[in-house]
Amino acid sequence: MDSQKVDMFIMTNNKFFEGHNVNLIRERLVSIEDAKWPMISTVQLKDPTTSLIVSILAGSLGIDRFMIGDVGLGVGKLLTCGGLGIWTIIDWFLIQGATREKNLAKIEQLL
Repeated sequence: MDSQKVDMFIMTNNKFFEGHNVNLIRERLVSIEDAKWPMISTVQLKDPTTSLIVSILAGSLGIDRFMIGDVGLGVGKLLTCGGLGIWTIIDWFLIQGATREKNLAKIEQLL
């Protein structure tokens, strides 16, 4: 794989991943075959900042968890009104990390 393509992908998408995972992703991208590159370069990743904003505005309805693909947790938050507000407040601190973990899982699935 062309190192410039990988570096451009990392520079463009590094906000979607935890900092300690960026080097691992880069190493794995350098070693993939060229046939997988179009699929990886067009993958839709979730923005952690958008998840945080949605969590602040509508977190008690579980929309933030539905957005990142945690349907079970989204239903739980919806039925309990965000755990009577407690779960909603906790998610304000956890939702960005959860979004980045989901993005990493999506990239690893393609690699």
